[in-house]
Amino acid sequence: MKILIKGGKIIDPKNSVEGIYDLLIEDGKIKEIGDNIATDSQDIEIIDASGKLVFPGLIDMHVHLREPGLEHKETIQTGLQAAAKGGFTTVACMPNTKPAIDDRTIVEALDRKARGEKINLKVIGAATKNIDTDQLTEMGDLKEAGIVAISNDGKPVKNAYITRRVLEYAKQFDLILIEHCEDESLANGGFIHEGYYSTILGLKGIPRESEDLIVARDIALAQMTDAKVHIAHISSKNSVELVREGKRKGIKVTAEVTPQHLVLTDAAVEGFDTSTKINPPLRSEEDRIALIEGLQDGTIDIIATDHAPHARYEKEVEYAYAPFGAVGLETALALINTKLVKEGVISYSQLVGKMANRPGEIFKLGGDLSIGSNADVIVFDPDKKWTVDPDKFYSMGKNTPFKGWELEGEVVHTICKGEFALKDGKVTE
Repeated sequence: MKILIKGGKIIDPKNSVEGIYDLLIEDGKIKEIGDNIATDSQDIEIIDASGKLVFPGLIDMHVHLREPGLEHKETIQTGLQAAAKGGFTTVACMPNTKPAIDDRTIVEALDRKARGEKINLKVIGAATKNIDTDQLTEMGDLKEAGIVAISNDGKPVKNAYITRRVLEYAKQFDLILIEHCEDESLANGGFIHEGYYSTILGLKGIPRESEDLIVARDIALAQMTDAKVHIAHISSKNSVELVREGKRKGIKVTAEVTPQHLVLTDAAVEGFDTSTKINPPLRSEEDRIALIEGLQDGTIDIIATDHAPHARYEKEVEYAYAPFGAVGLETALALINTKLVKEGVISYSQLVGKMANRPGEIFKLGGDLSIGSNADVIVFDPDKKWTVDPDKFYSMGKNTPFKGWELEGEVVHTICKGEFALKDGKVTE
């Protein structure tokens, strides 16, 4: 199949490309980028991208697709359809499923399940058996089966001794530990940021220091072992500074932030909407500003959704009893476009860097528009306005804190491996 995208503004900072060009796709690869590309082929699909932006396909290194075992929340099929709608051509699924992704047979089963889908699925393996144990997984075996990183997301690795061993073992296979940073003893069953709103709402708080302690621990252990650690869904101003200092020292630490932590604060909990119950919790305005600054200066490398779907009945309960998590694949790009790019906080070049180039570079997954690379490309209308209606999501999860928000920016086409996964705003069969 040949596709010619004409007249769009191509943005790919990895290759220092930013301008109005044509882009030609042949045999699943990017064939050419240039001015007025001509082709005499009859078997070609031409896309008029005038007035639109053309990006590398986005990469989300933090999604929960719930398979195996929790298919009442999400499936690989529905999750990857949601990814296509949101402009993500590659997503990496977290291992806190039932059973956990801690064995090569599960990795291979997920790979087989995803082969018929049009979006690239990458698998993150558990760091320890069944997530919450002291026994390390067979990381070499898991990598041979295809994992791209390790994590116990949903929980931190149990203690400093086990974390050291995980990092030492992971280093042998050039695997990155993606760490959920939360000292559970200090969090002590809380479910909202500890501060003004936890006090006036009478909800049990989680102090930001519960995150800071584990971030500090893991950076110190990364320095000790010369291994790689990636801080998942960073939320605290102190943690941002710890990562900044770690990078200054040359420690192999990277970090990600979610759109919800960049846009919302704990004030959003006032309405007791359980979609605002996420972990780490929405924090103060002071923390949000620190996250923005970390994004701008490169301390924070990646924007990732932490897409965490739940069944309606699980979220439609009292705030204290609802599970943590919000969906994000279908709103992330438009949210960042509306609240950060349109307001002059970051540029489109920075957006592409954080959502495609940098995750592709860190986890060796591409994420750019290099000639000869896999044709993972999106066409984005930055000015199209739409209202968030979770009932229209492709995801089975409807738990979004952005219900009813008017956003700017819609993905028109998602092309993955040279094939349309989304065409004219609709997921292809």
